[in-house]
Amino acid sequence: MPKIVAARVIVTCPGRNFVTLKIECDDGTTGLGDATLNGRELAVAAYLTEHVVPCLIGRDAHRIEDIWQYLYKGAYWRRGPVTMTAIAAVDMALWDIKGKLAGLAVYQLLGGACREGAIVYGHANGTTIEETIEAAREYQRQGYRAIRLQCGVPGMASTYGVSKDKDFYEPADSDLPTENVWSTAKYLRVVPELFAAAREALGWDVHLLHDIHHRLTPIEAGRLGKDLEPYRPFWLEDATPAENQAAFRLIRQHTTAPLAVGEVFNSIWDAKTLIEEQLIDYIRATVVHAGGITHLRRIAALADLYQVRTGCHGATDLSPVSMAAALHFDLSVPNFGIQEYMRHTPETDAVFPHAYTFADGMMHPGDAPGLGVDIDEALAAGYEYKRAFLPVNRLEDGTLWSW
Repeated sequence: MPKIVAARVIVTCPGRNFVTLKIECDDGTTGLGDATLNGRELAVAAYLTEHVVPCLIGRDAHRIEDIWQYLYKGAYWRRGPVTMTAIAAVDMALWDIKGKLAGLAVYQLLGGACREGAIVYGHANGTTIEETIEAAREYQRQGYRAIRLQCGVPGMASTYGVSKDKDFYEPADSDLPTENVWSTAKYLRVVPELFAAAREALGWDVHLLHDIHHRLTPIEAGRLGKDLEPYRPFWLEDATPAENQAAFRLIRQHTTAPLAVGEVFNSIWDAKTLIEEQLIDYIRATVVHAGGITHLRRIAALADLYQVRTGCHGATDLSPVSMAAALHFDLSVPNFGIQEYMRHTPETDAVFPHAYTFADGMMHPGDAPGLGVDIDEALAAGYEYKRAFLPVNRLEDGTLWSW
């Protein structure tokens, strides 16, 4: 058996913070797992270093399911983003090790490919509708078949999803949280105009997506969905906070626009009602925040029973380790829907050399054994951790609102 003899946490900041777990076996085989929790990175680093790593030493690295159960049930205080991100890092690293020992890409160990590649969507944004349309045209020129549209809201100084840097959007932008101002009424007026302009300019052969980012009440989300139905959105993402899963029943009563949710989920229990009652069309739980490949496969299997497809979060707060793990998962599950893809900076790509590729609007994890990602530790050491918070959101009268 491959025995775990060492495990350590690597924190680096090549443009943004990443936390990586590296596990080593007695035969020298190593595996990588992503442990990045945007804005709370060091909480996971400490959880791993102080509470998880000591429990891994001496264990059989092949026993992925048993180790997953040990870390989940054995902690007593279950679930939550810190715990599940830490478990995910271990899980990814163990799948990486298993693939390397078998000489196979991880997707082969998961049953092989169900498709030739994973369709991905890019992020088009601008301060105006016209700027967003031009950004979307550039994604079309690059071969993307699906594009997320976000534009500025007139009268608002800043808007979620709109960035000065069109290629490398990073919302964690300050040493202490910045405060944004929000108006639901102004937002609801501009989004239908954005989609009308997009269909006129881009045609009907491209999928158009939009992220609401938990900003609306259920009835407001129903109204927006109805307004957008003529433009056939691929999905409306995170229409309302999903702590109350039953809230999506009200949205379903008022629109046939497809709904996606779950990038902040970390357990199958967060999605159980949404899936079983078919209140959503896409589950967006991600490999790094939902307990790794092992647990994400359980969520996908439940979703498959109810014709709910996957649409995993894939912003730059996931390192290339997570991106690779997500693509192995995407390639192997029968109910894959789409994969979010935000390109990393050249500095990040240099720290994490990887085998995955993009072509013709799709991505493939590659056929290198394991996950197909490495880490240049010498290069990583040159990028020191920099505290960075996600913003907070307030209504125009000062009321704190969901960001």
